[in-house]
Amino acid sequence: MDTYNRYGAYMAPDLQVPAAGSGELDGLTFAVKDVFAVAGHASSAGNPDWLRSHAPAREHAAAVARLLQAGAALRGATHTDELMYSLGGENIHYGTPVNPRAEGHIPGGSSSGSAVAVAAGLADFALGTDTGGSVRVPSAYCGVYGFRPTHGSVALDGVIPLAPGFDTVGWMAGNAELLLRVGRVLLEHRDSGRIPGEGGDSLSPEIDTLYIADEAWSLLKPEIAGCLEPGLRKLQGGAGRSVETSVAPEGLRAWMDTFRELQGAEIWATHGAWITRERPVFGPDIAARLAWAESLAAQDHSRAQAMRSDIALRLKRLLGPGCFLVIPTVPGAAPRRGGDLEQLERDRSGAMMLSCIAGLAGLPQVTLPVGGPAGHPLGLSVIAGPGEDLRLLTWVARMRM
Repeated sequence: MDTYNRYGAYMAPDLQVPAAGSGELDGLTFAVKDVFAVAGHASSAGNPDWLRSHAPAREHAAAVARLLQAGAALRGATHTDELMYSLGGENIHYGTPVNPRAEGHIPGGSSSGSAVAVAAGLADFALGTDTGGSVRVPSAYCGVYGFRPTHGSVALDGVIPLAPGFDTVGWMAGNAELLLRVGRVLLEHRDSGRIPGEGGDSLSPEIDTLYIADEAWSLLKPEIAGCLEPGLRKLQGGAGRSVETSVAPEGLRAWMDTFRELQGAEIWATHGAWITRERPVFGPDIAARLAWAESLAAQDHSRAQAMRSDIALRLKRLLGPGCFLVIPTVPGAAPRRGGDLEQLERDRSGAMMLSCIAGLAGLPQVTLPVGGPAGHPLGLSVIAGPGEDLRLLTWVARMRM
């Protein structure tokens, strides 16, 4: 393995595209998860049969083109879990990137390589996709900043889909200021949270209320909660007031089950025909998950859809302008590599109970790195209302977490 790819972050470390313009991101480098179209490159989606059955892209994905036009240079396509359907980062075909901040532990997925590239300092920032936590979880496990935007606020043209009703383009960086700079380039809706001096009437990034979701914090062991408390106090100090609240009277497990059902049904609707035709080889965990998704195809999902609509409405009412929700990003530090599949599935479920909050309502969420037990990274997250992406990123950058 060459020195540049010593952490195994890259599927294609030699893929390079120079900047196409000049602007906000001049002089910076970025990596892309191997699901983004790059002209002349064939994306693998983490599976050799996908790579075999798909031709190289004719043009760049919309997000990639925007970043190049803003002055950034592309260097490398990064590893992903198979068909992006995991939160672990372990890939039976292509291996597992090394977590630079917790060696011997998984990097998280499915944007595993992108998180590792940023954590190892191999790229200034990196693109990933986030459907059920695939930017937020690896960002937390690898100790970097990560952002999932409002659903639909960043163009998905040229990105291999997973479950389109939940898919987002997300990004990771080594600091909150760079997350904001990338957001200024990628976000379609730029009204909310503009920085004073950008031009026009800018909105204040001041936060009136920071809500603390009781159900989310109750998932933590005391030693994990203790590690997050200093960061929580700092966030509370940057808001007008903080309020403990219940957001999920049904319980976060019921929310997660709703998310998984709707996501699984969409995944099979998106990829079922290809799987049936090509008979690809998957790792055992991915194969089991896809078989379950297939079983959902003929079922009635109206109850889950109704529950999702109700959850989304409640969260949007709670999180008006100037109101944020703070939760742990993950319930604990990254599990060890090569662990028991049943334990890894339990860890995945714990992470999904937290990540489904923003996912069900299509809300923006930023995760901030926090030191955990034995120095292994954890994540502290802030969720905002729909379209409040730049206000959220601006506030977090000014908090200097």
